[in-house]
Amino acid sequence: QVQLVESGGGLVQPGGSLRLSCALSGSVFSILAMGWYRRAPGKQRELVARIARAGDTTYVDSVKGRFTISRDNAKNSVYLQMNSLKPEDAAVYYCKMDLQRRNDYGVEDYWGQGTQVTVSS
Repeated sequence: QVQLVESGGGLVQPGGSLRLSCALSGSVFSILAMGWYRRAPGKQRELVARIARAGDTTYVDSVKGRFTISRDNAKNSVYLQMNSLKPEDAAVYYCKMDLQRRNDYGVEDYWGQGTQVTVSS
């Protein structure tokens, strides 16, 4: 069974840092793009950062220069280093992987369970 397991959320003061991790549990044929999304109370879910298999990255404007997404293909994992955190970064963060479970399957979206990030003094 394929699952994404997240870790690394928590409470941090404004200006602080957190590193989120997301690891795939189970066996798949291929992982294409990986990404991090977030949903704050009363807001829609938004894409925070995305990394293609080759390493190309995209970020939402509000986190550019502060957040860094990376991946370890050997470990089937994706990370989000968050620096200079602001109160408006507080949200539940979800990882997502676009993957093929088998070579004759199409691409499917898999989501992590979510991890809470709270930014408060």
